[in-house]
Amino acid sequence: MTTLPSGAALAGKVAIVTGGATGIGRAIAARFVEAGASVVIAGRNAGVLQKTAIEIGCHAVAADVTREEEVKRLVAETLAKFGGVDILVNNAGVTGQVAKAEDLDIAQWDETMAINIRGTILCIKHVVPSMRARGGGAIINMSSLMGLRGYPMRSAYTATKFAVIGITEAVAQEVGIDNIRVNALCPGAVNGELMQRVIAARVAAENRPAEEIIRVNYTDKAALRRWVEPEEVAESALFLASAASSPLTGERIKVDAGRM
Repeated sequence: MTTLPSGAALAGKVAIVTGGATGIGRAIAARFVEAGASVVIAGRNAGVLQKTAIEIGCHAVAADVTREEEVKRLVAETLAKFGGVDILVNNAGVTGQVAKAEDLDIAQWDETMAINIRGTILCIKHVVPSMRARGGGAIINMSSLMGLRGYPMRSAYTATKFAVIGITEAVAQEVGIDNIRVNALCPGAVNGELMQRVIAARVAAENRPAEEIIRVNYTDKAALRRWVEPEEVAESALFLASAASSPLTGERIKVDAGRM
């Protein structure tokens, strides 16, 4: 994908990126800042959020997206500081338990549902009115390849990411009349701390070396024979946030190095 000129694509826009302190969220927030947007990052760890905000030049709001009052406060603080919201990236999420269905801890299942699904819809609920008032906007929901196809040992995460696709398609039909576009990104195996935690859990559950799991289950399954980098996902998010994708809504875009 061609990189859009820094400082141009999102000039004058205001964006909220949930889960914006680390990994994919941080990469997206940083790319949006480069492209001229005023960016608010949200997450539960105030210390890490503030550090990231200073490093990339954005504003931080500590908020738990599973709690409606905190989501309302996140949006209210964004409106007070920047006057509106043009872009929402629903990136906050957890990987869920790596286990067979019969071995699931239902408390962990519930937490995964709350963060990945409830958090997504709460942010949409409270951002849409401000986008409507601005004359439109772009919502980018972070799904996954596991939102398109089930994967063993990952039923909790898979369920949430299928739900995110459903939310994307439903809400796109609701808000298109308001010039609000809603699309989903479906990354494959993205290099970084989150993926390393998944690998570690699989090592423990499957009694296989990490190098074998990475090669057999991830990189060798990709046409490009490699991981996806967070910055590459950020470029796709920039495309969906910008006017370059103006006719696209209700879509899901794979960012997966050609994983089969």
